Amino acid sequence: MLSRRFLPAQLTGGLLCLILLFAGGARAQGSDLAHSVIRNSALATVIDQYPKMLTQGVVQGLSQTGNVDPLIKGAISGMIGQAFNSASIRRELAADLDRGMSEAALGEVNDWYQSPLGREVTMLERAAALPVAWREIEKRGPMLAEKYEGTERAKLFADFDRASRATQSAVDTAVAIQTAFGTAMAAFNGAVVDVEAIRKRVESQRPMLRGVVEQQVYTGYLYTYEAMPTDQLRSYIQFMETSEGSQFNRVVTESVHDAIIEPIETIGAGLARLFGASGR
Repeated sequence: MLSRRFLPAQLTGGLLCLILLFAGGARAQGSDLAHSVIRNSALATVIDQYPKMLTQGVVQGLSQTGNVDPLIKGAISGMIGQAFNSASIRRELAADLDRGMSEAALGEVNDWYQSPLGREVTMLERAAALPVAWREIEKRGPMLAEKYEGTERAKLFADFDRASRATQSAVDTAVAIQTAFGTAMAAFNGAVVDVEAIRKRVESQRPMLRGVVEQQVYTGYLYTYEAMPTDQLRSYIQFMETSEGSQFNRVVTESVHDAIIEPIETIGAGLARLFGASGR
């Protein structure tokens, strides 16, 4: 479930590689079983960190543009922080799990996370979701890549990435976020806001973005599971490749994408209108 934690560090800044999960529908609740899966996996910890992750990632991205007024940057970060709520995230994710999986399949996933290997995975992933780990991944990434070059652990990454959908979902989300904020920045700079043109320009960067994101997901993978023996890591990948594990990853990554994009697009559109009206 690394895909729940490691979205692209460069999609709008340094931390979006460590993001996943948002939900908006306050009326969604989810079953006790779905909430149990969230508690038994690392998802609850990730959800608690998620608003801070996203806000910091977007602020870093805005800082990299070099031409955003500090007051505007502060306003945007405040809007993002208020748009994401951990309690809502848990409710909507649980509801998505109920809608996307049978009770039997969800029960299998819950049982797996309560197994010895499942508990070990959860412990490692919870630790990797904390702010101190974000800095360590960035710091130790190149060293880890060099350390494990050519090893079985490095070779397993392709299977891990395919099973977890980490890179693909991260790139899709990155493109959507960059498009949303691209419209706002175009309005801020006084340019004509052509959403379709901005979308095409961002899409043209997808291959380059994928290369960056994949490397960052890879270093996150090496860091997170460094203490896990390779045979156990292989068993974890095999679980994600089962029907139940695959369904679980699909539901969560789709929920992640919708959860991030819906509020971000709303904020981006609102900022574009605000900047346009102010004559920026």
